[in-house]
Amino acid sequence: MKHFLPLTSLAAAIALATSTHAAAGTERVINVSLPLGPDSQQGIGVLKFGEELERLSEGRLTIEPHYDNALGAEREVVEGMGFGIIDAGIASTGPMGGFVDEFMLFDLPYVFENHKHAYAFLDSEHGEELARLAEEGMNVKFLAWMENGFRHNTNSVRPIEKPSDLEGINHRTQESRVQVDTWEALGANATPMAWTEVYTALQQGVMDSQENPLATIYDVNFYEVQDYLNITQHVYSPAPLMMGLDLFNSFSEEDQAIIIEAAQIALPVQREASQELEQRYLGQLEELGMTVTHPDLAPFREAVKPVLEEWAPTVGAELVDAAVNYKY
Repeated sequence: MKHFLPLTSLAAAIALATSTHAAAGTERVINVSLPLGPDSQQGIGVLKFGEELERLSEGRLTIEPHYDNALGAEREVVEGMGFGIIDAGIASTGPMGGFVDEFMLFDLPYVFENHKHAYAFLDSEHGEELARLAEEGMNVKFLAWMENGFRHNTNSVRPIEKPSDLEGINHRTQESRVQVDTWEALGANATPMAWTEVYTALQQGVMDSQENPLATIYDVNFYEVQDYLNITQHVYSPAPLMMGLDLFNSFSEEDQAIIIEAAQIALPVQREASQELEQRYLGQLEELGMTVTHPDLAPFREAVKPVLEEWAPTVGAELVDAAVNYKY
């Protein structure tokens, strides 16, 4: 079911798209939406993409990044690209399961063991098939499987050493039914909430807990409103770089190839930066006062097995099996 843009975001996006598409000649500025800032793992990847795009096109194609959800929340941006009112963007896959069931794979807990496992799967024919489904179901073109990284729990109640420690904690999830089931299986009170509302909800005590990659936890200053960082590594979160499919198809074949090449050059740069930031921010978050725990993950994996069993038929049992058992 489609969820339409709020009028304010829609009006701003239409005005932006109209002014951009009105440009004459072969030069083109591509507006790119990002949930985070320029120094984040997302910003590093998008800026590298822009640098390579300008180089390969000899200055004809450039980007204008729009940071910190300036063009709307992630679901709105994905819809906006599909409708042709937002050029391009990087977004987590969390909201995409509402459009294409197979994307709920990335909401399922403990599918990927480590970065190499995730990269090998995404860079295989399975990633290509998911990108094709995105074209059909969301009208967007995947340019590169960039990443947010592995997600970890933070909260303001207690350190999490075992699943029962989550009992009674009000936990924010992305707008994903799978994530709600996962956190309820772990004992938390799970509530889906738009990304733009999360910090305030934690600050005001409406929510006790959230989960995100370490770089994101640092980038949005969650350490100011959360006391405990728990290395749960429960979900691997891609952040694909996308473009509206109609816009992509409007480019010449030569420029389409340039766009893809620029994104693929930026991909390993972004992934490497993401891993480096994970390690850097783990230390910095502890220095900033967060209590860090490294729980034994086996009980967590066991607790969420019913979630995988329940959702495998919806996501696609063969796809889930391929991801969990992918050889890398």
